[in-house]
Amino acid sequence: MSQPDYSHLLSVKHIGAIAQVRITRPNKRNALNEDLVMAIKACFESMPESVKAIVLYGEGDHFCAGLDLSEVSAHTVPQSVLHSRMWHAAFEYVQFGRAPVIAVLHGAVVGGGFELASAAHIRVAEESAFYALPEGKRGLFVGGGGSVRISRLIGVARMSDLMLTGRVLNAQEGHQIGISQYSVGNGQGLAKAMELAESIATNAAMTNYGVMHMLPRIADQSIQDGLATESLMAAVAQTDPATLDLLAQFLQGKKNKVQFKPS
Repeated sequence: MSQPDYSHLLSVKHIGAIAQVRITRPNKRNALNEDLVMAIKACFESMPESVKAIVLYGEGDHFCAGLDLSEVSAHTVPQSVLHSRMWHAAFEYVQFGRAPVIAVLHGAVVGGGFELASAAHIRVAEESAFYALPEGKRGLFVGGGGSVRISRLIGVARMSDLMLTGRVLNAQEGHQIGISQYSVGNGQGLAKAMELAESIATNAAMTNYGVMHMLPRIADQSIQDGLATESLMAAVAQTDPATLDLLAQFLQGKKNKVQFKPS
């Protein structure tokens, strides 16, 4: 059975060990419909082993304006639950997939788009970015994992404010509360994300795996369980052949010495 063609929704470009994934619905502000969510799942699920870092961004003036309300149809409660779980499955592959994901945020990062962005590991925001969770004003509730990921990113109180009031945050406000880790000028996000991706791609694969897959789980564990899991992950990473090679290069003074470079 042939796979559906999602090329009109997502564009994937490979540059060395980096994959650039571009959402290509600019006429809809890159809003998420069912086909696009399925395309994201298929793309990240099938990412080749050669990819060591992924840059996710939107074509046109916006990252993603959230759920495409023009395609919303009436659902029963079971259908709505399964629809939400389909989003969860797709975004799980972003957060817990093949390689770390750097999202470039510009223009609208709203509703489901905010949920998608929160599944990335690093977020680079341009000055044009703005954030909102308008579900509360539309009789809806987040269904793409936002109650878990966004609440952990900015805190329950801030998320409650956004949902209850419809408040819109600009790029600076979002950066101040931790939505983005990097803040750049308009048009500079992709270059910054590629710079980060190139650095991340040189890390030991087991270390990147630990940061992606184990760190968020450790954060959800009790202190003692988290410490035990950390010890196991540290032992696995430390004995990985790639780690031994990186440590040898460091000890020889060739690589990765910690230096402060004023910005």
